[in-house]
Amino acid sequence: MDLDPAHRAKIDHLGVAVPSLAEGLKLYRDLLGFAVKFEEEVATEKVRVVGLDSGDSVIELLEPTSDDSTIAKYLAKRGPGIHHIAIEVQDLAGLLPKLAAQGVQLLDSVPRPGARGTKVAFIHPKGALGVLVELVEHTAGSRH
Repeated sequence: MDLDPAHRAKIDHLGVAVPSLAEGLKLYRDLLGFAVKFEEEVATEKVRVVGLDSGDSVIELLEPTSDDSTIAKYLAKRGPGIHHIAIEVQDLAGLLPKLAAQGVQLLDSVPRPGARGTKVAFIHPKGALGVLVELVEHTAGSRH
């Protein structure tokens, strides 16, 4: 399905669930050498995020701020690891109905706020071959 031929798909980031940002930073920053690109709390998702520069994309370390957050539930069920893959898109609000019309199972029917001032929506793993996929639209000033 060719939704936007002018836009070449690319990985925006990989989300890695960690019980502790300090633990994640010890490995990814201190031992592997990734530079911190940004740090922030996304209160609506009950998560603290540290973005690590990996060239054209980012590794996001995700630490829950509440026991009832999605990341806390993920960690309790599966332990630390890759939580999702994020793909950069254009016109997220226009893309979601197109995906739904093609039968793609979505977790979000409208975009919501994401880290770095982005707009995001998720495709359910059942709609993406077992992978939780985050769709990310960058807005003016959302790139760090």
